[in-house]
Amino acid sequence: MSPAAGGAAGGARLWSGQFVLLTGAATLYFLALGVLLPVVPRYVERRLGGGSPAVGVAVGAFAVGAVLLRPFAGRLGDRLGRRVLVIGGALVVGATTLAHLAATTLPALVAVRFAGGVGEAAFFVGAGTMVADLAPSHRRGEAISYWSVAVYGGLGFGPLIGERTLSAGGYGWVWGVAAVLAFAAAVLGVATVDTLPAGSRPPGPAPPLLHRRALLPGVVLFLGMCGLAAFVAFVPLYVDDLGLGRADGVFLLYGGLILAIRILGARLPDRLGPQWAGTGALAFGGAGMAVLAGVASTGGLFTGTVVFALGMSLLYPSMLTLALVGVAEQQRASVVGTVSAFFDLSQGLGAAMLGGVAALAGYRGAFAGGAVAAVAGLALLWAGVDPRLRGLRTPARAWEELPEPEPGT
Repeated sequence: MSPAAGGAAGGARLWSGQFVLLTGAATLYFLALGVLLPVVPRYVERRLGGGSPAVGVAVGAFAVGAVLLRPFAGRLGDRLGRRVLVIGGALVVGATTLAHLAATTLPALVAVRFAGGVGEAAFFVGAGTMVADLAPSHRRGEAISYWSVAVYGGLGFGPLIGERTLSAGGYGWVWGVAAVLAFAAAVLGVATVDTLPAGSRPPGPAPPLLHRRALLPGVVLFLGMCGLAAFVAFVPLYVDDLGLGRADGVFLLYGGLILAIRILGARLPDRLGPQWAGTGALAFGGAGMAVLAGVASTGGLFTGTVVFALGMSLLYPSMLTLALVGVAEQQRASVVGTVSAFFDLSQGLGAAMLGGVAALAGYRGAFAGGAVAAVAGLALLWAGVDPRLRGLRTPARAWEELPEPEPGT
């Protein structure tokens, strides 16, 4: 029996040594990515002489590399297991982060960040699928929320380390610190145990590259996360327009709120159901972007960040929970790979598109674009395209009451 099956049978137990190791590795890994968030835009603009479109391309290149490889990482996770993706992905990200030292032109930086996205695809799919394997089915949203504390905690607190390291030692030290954190994540990954034993790996045709049950949740996630692309790419530059000089306080506020809501509200995706939790996420996320776009002041920046964080805290757990409903254990990595590909697409294509908007209408125009995308996601979520949502609209309905999918879906 696989760990996933044992977890489901065990009922209430969620936390285990394996889960702690996994979240520890994720914390170190996403701290590494977070360290780079406020630094890469400044490096492009101040060291390489690029404008807003160049910032969008450089920031988004990492996500573009990831989005192209996510589906293949999902297939490998269902074929070879999850652990190899965790270890290999962290090693690749560490190596490519060190390669930033040699990226002295924009094309070189874009190439290095694109290659780093390959490692991101592997780590995220491997770790995310392990979480789904370890969680009881009726607590899967809670497990994803707790695990994503590491994701958003790292992305929230990493920029503080990045800003301080840049001030103290320059860009080279930033690249070095981020690489060490990624390599440390790989070390913790070595200590994990694969959650897909060899005997349960599917024979016959390879799992699908894009799992159809993840398509609607993925598209909704893409639309909701476009706002995050604008936030990450342009807040570090927008603070200069407001005279703040540094963005670490904004990212610290954002990360702290995500951390608190993910911990205190971890059970909301399960209790509300993914449609209602996703509705709240998109509504708050879009409203936060609208405040950032409409109120050009320090108060507007921090108020918009608070509202935006309320939405982003629930969006990913609710959409991944929906995508995994009724999916067999042997196809979970394919689902995680598909959903996370849409996340990366939002940070790659979304960042590039909103970079163009920023070039035409300024940073606040990019934030307005994020608000519009969130409204579109909300409309799609309630359009009735996914038949599973008809059974999930009543929040109290338990996951185990949902009908099982047809074989092979």
